[in-house]
Amino acid sequence: MKTLSPLSNDPAFALAFRTLQPPPAQPTSLLVLLHGVGGNESNLAALGAEVDSHTLVVLPRGPITLGPMAFGWFRVAFSSNGPQIVASEADASRRILIDFIGQLQQAHGIDAAHTVVAGFSQGGILSASVALTAPERVAAFAVLAGRILPELEPLLASADRLFALRGYIAHGTHDDKLPVSWAQRSDDWLTRLGVAHETKLHPTGHELDASMRADFLAWLARDEQRGSRFDPAN
Repeated sequence: MKTLSPLSNDPAFALAFRTLQPPPAQPTSLLVLLHGVGGNESNLAALGAEVDSHTLVVLPRGPITLGPMAFGWFRVAFSSNGPQIVASEADASRRILIDFIGQLQQAHGIDAAHTVVAGFSQGGILSASVALTAPERVAAFAVLAGRILPELEPLLASADRLFALRGYIAHGTHDDKLPVSWAQRSDDWLTRLGVAHETKLHPTGHELDASMRADFLAWLARDEQRGSRFDPAN
């Protein structure tokens, strides 16, 4: 049975984080899982525990403290006009995560071609933000009950840099926090950008239910096979 490591505050890394234990002796791939607003790094541990045994699963803690064991990547208020974010915090977290993932890759000898970033809700937002602005850092990303920030548009990588990136969108059709229209917008946007992706809708609310977890894990396994097929080292 996998367990969570103690929280690491190693100054060599840009964020505090935990890993799933025991870690692979020689990890061949890296999965970074990002929690939602008001959550913490333990929230996606059960999902990470279902990933194959040669993947190093890292769960970072958001840099903004919102309460006891409650953290976020940026502050947000929900209004009749939709989510209103603190854009400077979202951008700071995006840049910190790009650095953090690079630090993990260097520390464990894992390259971007074998790295996936994924997250729930606000964590999914940051997953897309990292991948679409720094596609050289990761091979693929997943947005689970999240969205792609419209504020990201001026920072998007060029089409030739996004060409090899792969994405995954999962959303509940009854989501009352981030309506399913956000998933449809994300799907349309990725299509316009030429980013290969899959979109799956589930008859659920703003949650990561069993069907969404199973579909994500199936996508992750398929994506790893695709990545290995095109890996120049193979």
